[in-house]
Amino acid sequence: MKITVVGAGAVGASCAEYIAIKNFASEVVLLDIKEGFAEGKAMDLMQTATLNGFDTKITGVTNDYSATAGSHICVITSGIPRKPGMTREELIGINAGIVQNVAAALIEQSPETILVVVSNPMDTMTYLAHKVTGLPKNRIIGMGGTLDSARFKYRLAEALGAPSSDIDGMVIGGHSDTGMIPLTRLATRSSVPVSAFLSSERLDQVREATKVGGATLTKLLGTSAWYAPGAAVSSLVQSIACDQKKMMPCSTLLSGEYGLDDICIGVPVILGRNGIEEIVELELDDNERAHLAESAEGVRKTNDLLA
Repeated sequence: MKITVVGAGAVGASCAEYIAIKNFASEVVLLDIKEGFAEGKAMDLMQTATLNGFDTKITGVTNDYSATAGSHICVITSGIPRKPGMTREELIGINAGIVQNVAAALIEQSPETILVVVSNPMDTMTYLAHKVTGLPKNRIIGMGGTLDSARFKYRLAEALGAPSSDIDGMVIGGHSDTGMIPLTRLATRSSVPVSAFLSSERLDQVREATKVGGATLTKLLGTSAWYAPGAAVSSLVQSIACDQKKMMPCSTLLSGEYGLDDICIGVPVILGRNGIEEIVELELDDNERAHLAESAEGVRKTNDLLA
């Protein structure tokens, strides 16, 4: 199976690395507009193959979309990253043009591909990809919720003093500091609700730390994070490539689900060889449903900036 990653920066290179290490793809094509950059990243990664025990071929190319032809899955990470103090929404002016051009070029070479959008503001960029490509809704996926949920589980494990493997939890809603909805009510430690171990005050702290997880890292690093986003993409891509039917929260185009229409926002989906094979409608309580409606309104306001 051939997979393309557009953007050879920190996030894109991490995507390529984790996909290769998991050894489920025959080839990963890494593409960038900077001359020689993707080629160098690919060479560096390929020199780890014997050390990390993978056989995936990683190829780097400069702005040559013909090299991506026949890709089963294409990941779009290209665009400018966040700087400290920036919101994801502030990236829209530059990143919208980049995502639009990249998506069109990828579809031209691989008309049957599944697109995974990582570029920020992610929900709006996923919506834009739908509008400019006309692909079926199952074949365009926004990555954000998978990453946000990983950050949520990290914070829960930290609060509980528990191993991460004990923790299950999910974040829905928009991929923004104000739009995320960590579902603390449904989170568990080995099938036991976390509310049995943590006070409501501590759960509130976990919720708020999760929502600003990206901003916290941006402040510390001086730019967007890359390890966890790369790992989140690789897990999502693997579920599709290997037809694992895993349930992950992803930004998907809704058509009445959760009472929402004509919007891309994070909800749980089943990911298999056809991309999004099912949208899972959770039984939300009144508070969670109100927060989702509020989050959707924020996403719509960002979408309006595309006009």
